Amino acid sequence: MCLIVVAWQVHPDYPLVVAANRDEFFARPAAPAGFCADHPDVLAGRDLQAGGSWLGVTRRRRFAALTNYREGSQQQRPEAPSRGALVADFLNGQSDAPSYLEALAQRGGQYNGFNLFVGDGQHLAYYTNRGQGWRALEPGIYGLSNHLIDTPWPKLAAAKAAFAAALAQLPATTPFFELLADREIVPDAHLPETGVAIEWERILSAVFVSSPNYGTRASTLLTMARSGQVTLSERSFGPGAMPLGSVGESFATD
Repeated sequence: MCLIVVAWQVHPDYPLVVAANRDEFFARPAAPAGFCADHPDVLAGRDLQAGGSWLGVTRRRRFAALTNYREGSQQQRPEAPSRGALVADFLNGQSDAPSYLEALAQRGGQYNGFNLFVGDGQHLAYYTNRGQGWRALEPGIYGLSNHLIDTPWPKLAAAKAAFAAALAQLPATTPFFELLADREIVPDAHLPETGVAIEWERILSAVFVSSPNYGTRASTLLTMARSGQVTLSERSFGPGAMPLGSVGESFATD
């Protein structure tokens, strides 16, 4: 997942709202969001190569979403465990969000770089294994791309501004999917330097990433209403931003 914007306790009717794009190589097999056969209260996408997930929610109001931390190939360890397993672990677990991240911080260094949001209905918390540790989040709007929380990359700043405007239009969903579909490439002078080639920095600077082999695979909107109703809408894409289908699920939490 390469872009996540979250509103926590901002909207009077929706304490949690999440808009996210997952970017990945098209050759990597994945299943769209669905209820897991082995964990029927979990609604999540599934990575079919390494297992785990990038974003999910449960009937117990548990939520988790992950982005990788972008850095040069010299910092990547092929033997490191799958980061997507962290999303699945939290969704299937019992610990509250702060306790889970407190424990994860003791072993986070074994993974390649990542950022993680976790929520349990009462708390929303964030953890990165790239320098800032974990913290509970106060009410507000937060954004993640492939650096630390709220790093002001142009794509993230634009997405957060559009997201804030879209919140006022709930329950309408179109404004959220419009912001997730933004393909504007950032001028070179404003690109971050993250250790990848400039050609990749350009491609990755868009909210919606499109290239022949790599790009936005899924755009997801998740809302959790104060009534307990959870709605997840997801649109899947292939090379050339070709639409592959959509998922819509709504359920009452326990």
